Amino acid sequence: MTIRVLSREDFAWVIALGNDNQIETGPLDEDRLERLVGASYLSQVAEPDLGFLITFIKGSTYDSPNFVWFVERMNNFVYVDRIVVAAHARGQGIARRFYEGLFASAQAEGYEHVVCEVNSDPPNPISDQFHAALGFTPVGQASLSNGKSVTYLSRALKD
Repeated sequence: MTIRVLSREDFAWVIALGNDNQIETGPLDEDRLERLVGASYLSQVAEPDLGFLITFIKGSTYDSPNFVWFVERMNNFVYVDRIVVAAHARGQGIARRFYEGLFASAQAEGYEHVVCEVNSDPPNPISDQFHAALGFTPVGQASLSNGKSVTYLSRALKD
């Protein structure tokens, strides 16, 4: 497995994989993916076609209510908008490798936190356990206009 920068050549399979997981991450089409990648801090894929990661930093032109929640409350963070791993590749450490690389690069660039949200309604206990094992802790909750509820998580990069 190789992790590299997400490129336009990846769009077709990234969109398909994203839409296979849209309950957790929301729908994705070519225009939206192009906007996300263009505004992102870091966008990566695990090849061949195993998963992808899209992140943002404060100041990014992104209006997700979850991202805005962090912008209004924190400074100096990297926000994980979506991390998706193909069903057949789960349990192989791909998401962990995405996060470990992100932790290292974000800390090297002086960021203090990596943040994300996990659905609490509908619940996502596998994601809850995974993020807890990586050192994420809850920092807030919200009920969204789409009927979902989320728990906001943060992992400090410095002591």
